[in-house]
Amino acid sequence: MSVRTFEKTAPELGARVYVAPSAEVIGQVTLADDVSIWPKAVLRADVNTITTGPRTNIQDGTIIHVTHDGPYTPGGYATEIGADVTIGHGCIIHACTIGNCCLIGMGSIVMDGAIIGDEAMLAAGSLVSPHKQLESGYLYRGQPARKVRALSDEEREKLHYSAAHYVRLKDRYLAAGSPAV
Repeated sequence: MSVRTFEKTAPELGARVYVAPSAEVIGQVTLADDVSIWPKAVLRADVNTITTGPRTNIQDGTIIHVTHDGPYTPGGYATEIGADVTIGHGCIIHACTIGNCCLIGMGSIVMDGAIIGDEAMLAAGSLVSPHKQLESGYLYRGQPARKVRALSDEEREKLHYSAAHYVRLKDRYLAAGSPAV
């Protein structure tokens, strides 16, 4: 089963959410309306919370986790992902905050306490170091991720398009009889 309770806490799913049968959504996860979780993605919220805003898509093979409350991380770190976010294939998103309408490129890693502002684009294969803050409206790339330039109006429109595209694709899967969770 791809949506599982952990220690009596079940994930909370909004309307029209799609979780692929091979994905895993575990524990203190809240998925807003029209979110899609694609094959082999794992959202494991066993020691803190994971939340996503509406119309966000988590693509194939991405891992999302959190940090526990402990002596080296008082309070721990939740993972908070905004609305209309596209997280590409094979990313690691760990105990961080991602703003609204962002694109996290394939194979990127975002570490504990990092904050990515709204309408930011992270190039494929980038690494956002712990506690780094990325400003809204810019393209970042590299290991560690560095600001490259401001996004063009067309690139900002593509961020919105990407999220809307995945809502449409998710709806096609649901209409074709793929199980909604």
